[in-house]
Amino acid sequence: MTEKIYVTKKNGMLALFLIILCQLSSIAAIVFGGIGIEREITGAALLLVVGIVVCIVTSIMFGGLKVLKPQEALVLTLFGNYKGTIREAGFYYVNPFCTAVNPAAGTKLAQSGDTQGHANAGASANGTTVTVESMSKKISLKAMTLNNGRQKINDCLGNPVEIGIAVIWRVTDTAKAVFNVDNYKEYLSLQCDSALRNIVRIYPYDVAINVDTTGDGQADEGSLRGSAEVVAERIKAEIQNKVKDAGLEIIEARITYLAYAPEIASVMLQRQQASAIIDARKMIVDGAVGMVEMALERLNEKQLVNLDDERKAAMVSNLLVVLCGNHDAQPVVNSGSLY
Repeated sequence: MTEKIYVTKKNGMLALFLIILCQLSSIAAIVFGGIGIEREITGAALLLVVGIVVCIVTSIMFGGLKVLKPQEALVLTLFGNYKGTIREAGFYYVNPFCTAVNPAAGTKLAQSGDTQGHANAGASANGTTVTVESMSKKISLKAMTLNNGRQKINDCLGNPVEIGIAVIWRVTDTAKAVFNVDNYKEYLSLQCDSALRNIVRIYPYDVAINVDTTGDGQADEGSLRGSAEVVAERIKAEIQNKVKDAGLEIIEARITYLAYAPEIASVMLQRQQASAIIDARKMIVDGAVGMVEMALERLNEKQLVNLDDERKAAMVSNLLVVLCGNHDAQPVVNSGSLY
């Protein structure tokens, strides 16, 4: 089902004036009819009946007055048939028997626009709160931000990772949102969970060897921590593909939280520390070897001292100990001969 515009004019103010006028006239007719019956005036009973009927009819007609603010829509049905959607802001009068439909009116998500607290509400695991109070049947067309909460998901290496996303979305087709799915807000929340799991399990938390994250058969350096923009775009595309039949548009998706699960966080921290120490040691050794090489070349160039291979080896060993050691070396002064 696709959206169609409900054809009507912004005649709400005129309709309100006429309804109030008819209401007052009916009240006057009831009063004069009652007085006429007491005085046995001919036609008083008919005037009373007409006044009562007009009063009832005008009371029903008040239900046809609809007010819409900017970026709001109203989906109308008449005896179960979809009649159309009002999208433009204004004061309208429609068929009073038309019913506004919004199955997600009582659903509150952890998102912008759904921040009011209500009594008698129940919270579900995916961050959705359903209220039992009557809510407005208007559908918001604004861009809203859904914060779907943190989830624990295993990455491609089997490591449990906690990740949270924020999704910016809006309703583009009100008919699809209302009639194609049972509750478009809950539907979006569940599809966000599913899409997040499908994408996260493709990537490792950090760069890992022999891991293909793009599906081209070649190992790459993609990771959740280092390729956040790419991962977010794939999550957005995955969610959009799932919710297009619900008349929803995903504007943006962003990773808001990313960390190892608590049960392995300390072990992974030790692993990162060990990797950092190894990298630092490698840099120190590379620098020390370069310095020793430079020292030997300078000694040979200036011919300050002639060293055989054994003395060169001893000198290299001493310099590496001094340059690569964690503590300052204790010098030993040799006052004798070199040999």
